[in-house]
Amino acid sequence: MLSYDGFHERLRQKGITKTHLAKEVGISSRTIAKIAKGERLSQRTLRKIADYLGCDAEELCREKSDNVILQTLREEKEAGISGGLYHELQVRMAYNSNHIEGSTLTEDQTRMIFETSTIDTSGGVPIDDILETVHHFRAVDYVIDVAEEVLTEDIIKRLHYILKHDTSDSVLAWFAIGDYKRRASMVGGHETAKPRDVPVRMRSLLSAYNVRCPVTMEDVVAFHADFEHIHPFQDGNGKVGRLVALKECLRHGITPFIIEDRKKYCYYRGLSEWERERGWLMDTCLDGQDTFANLLEMLEVPVA
Repeated sequence: MLSYDGFHERLRQKGITKTHLAKEVGISSRTIAKIAKGERLSQRTLRKIADYLGCDAEELCREKSDNVILQTLREEKEAGISGGLYHELQVRMAYNSNHIEGSTLTEDQTRMIFETSTIDTSGGVPIDDILETVHHFRAVDYVIDVAEEVLTEDIIKRLHYILKHDTSDSVLAWFAIGDYKRRASMVGGHETAKPRDVPVRMRSLLSAYNVRCPVTMEDVVAFHADFEHIHPFQDGNGKVGRLVALKECLRHGITPFIIEDRKKYCYYRGLSEWERERGWLMDTCLDGQDTFANLLEMLEVPVA
């Protein structure tokens, strides 16, 4: 739904009533009622109102989600709130997701980058660790922005680009930043999809997933496992996969999960044994969901 907070704020600033506005702009009381209900107006009507109030149409309204977690993240992101859910999600997910993949940054260093855009580099810190931490913050922002959109290859590739651009990998001509891998790869001794097979397998995975209704936690975890087994990118698949899982939890009103670095061996075992025993990965992700739920409780986010 839409929230016309900007519209009401402009009226207050100008000392104009909705009745006066309707008369001056030539809109009906029915249109005013739509605004009150958060219903979508035509672009023509929005432009007429914006022109009269002296602002851009985009300033008058914004998307408002019925998902309390997503709406809280969007509001805190927009307002730059410190110490809230958005802040803690950024720090904790960036630290854990990057550390699982071998980053040397501590949680305190990750927090310092997010909060102050600086870092204590005593002892030396690889540039890529810093870049990919900053990029992860931007990737979470992107996830929040597109959370309610249908999951597509373009969204997944965009996440890879956000994470890997400007890193040392990006100077390798064959690395394919923001696109599927060009060289065959193995993970933990296991074969992954050949580059020539990746596009077809990704389209098949997305087609089967996007027709599910309703989508459950089990569906999100299954998609994550299948995505990691395809391993569509040359590198960064784990980070992209966990960001996709965050997006899909937000899209479908599921409490997200954060895989903590200290649980990475359980997580890897769950992915490796997925086809034989699904409970290991499910249990690890449910534990990560409990971690997120505890954060919600701590911050008193009113989730039913």
